[in-house]
Amino acid sequence: MGLKMGYYSRISKSFEGALRLPLNRNSKYVLISDCHRGIGNSNDNFLKNQNLYFAALQHYYKAGYTYIELGDGDELWENRSMKQIIETHSNVFLLLSRFHEQNRLYMLYGNHDMVKKNNRYTKKICQCCHHAPEDFLAWEKEFSIPNIPFYPGIILETNFPMDIYLTHGHQTDLFNSTFWRLSRFLVRYLWKPLEHFGVLDPTSAAKNYTRKDKAEKRLQHWAKEENHILITGHTHRPTLSFEDNFYYNSGSCVHPRCITCLEIERSRICLVKWTLSTRTDMSLYVSREILAGPVALNR
Repeated sequence: MGLKMGYYSRISKSFEGALRLPLNRNSKYVLISDCHRGIGNSNDNFLKNQNLYFAALQHYYKAGYTYIELGDGDELWENRSMKQIIETHSNVFLLLSRFHEQNRLYMLYGNHDMVKKNNRYTKKICQCCHHAPEDFLAWEKEFSIPNIPFYPGIILETNFPMDIYLTHGHQTDLFNSTFWRLSRFLVRYLWKPLEHFGVLDPTSAAKNYTRKDKAEKRLQHWAKEENHILITGHTHRPTLSFEDNFYYNSGSCVHPRCITCLEIERSRICLVKWTLSTRTDMSLYVSREILAGPVALNR
C-alpha cells in the first residue's frame, strides 16, 4: 500500500500549481513526447527520425497548432551537453523558437531531462545564440533558444465533465523519479556502453514490457480514481481507444520507422503516425496517418 500511495502521490504532486491552458472548440494542440534528441552519434536514437519529426513540426507550425512537449525532449542522461544537442539539431530548435514567439510552445520535463526543472540550468543554456542551416526556410541564421519554464504537469481546462491532465509519466517508478540521479548514472556509465552490443536497459519502461505494463496500469488507475483524462508519454507505447476514457499516450519519436503524437482539434483527439511512404512513381514522401480516433473529449 505504501508503494501504491508513493506513485499515486507523486503523480498528484505533478499537478500542484500546474500551468492551466484553455481547451475549447477553437483550440489546436499537438502533444509530442520522448524525442530523446541527442548529439548525432550512434547513441542518438532521435537521429533516424529527425526528418520525419521536422516535417511534422513544420506542418503543425503552419497549421496553427500549439506545441506541447510531454518530457524527455532531450537525452540528458546519456549526454552531458545541452549546448551540443542544440547545435546538432539547430533546425529543430529554430522552429521551436518560432512557436515560442507566437506563444505556442509549452514544455514538460521527464526523467531523462529532469535537470530542466532547475531554472538556473535553462537560463544558462538559453543565453547562447546558435546557427541554423543557411537554406532553412529563408529565416535568419541566428536565433536564441527561449528561456521558458519546464513544468511537471499541465492542465487543459475544459467545460467538459473532465479536465485533461498532461505529465510525462515517469512518476510511476521510484528510480525514474525520486532516484533519477542514480538511474542517470547507471544509464550514462553502464547501459550506454552496453547498448552498442545490443544490451537493453532492463530498468527502462520503454524497453522492458513488464515495467511498461506496470507503469501504464498505475497511470490508468490514477486517472480513473481522480476522474480526469490523463495523457502521458514515457512508456513509448501510443495509446488511444474509445473503450478507455481516462488514459492516453502520445508514444514517442524514436520508434523504428515512425514518430507518433496526439492531435487535439475541435474538442476531439486523434493518434497520428508520421512515416516515410512511397508514391506509385517510387518517389519518397513524409506521410501523416491517423492510427486511432478522432475521439470526442466531451463525452
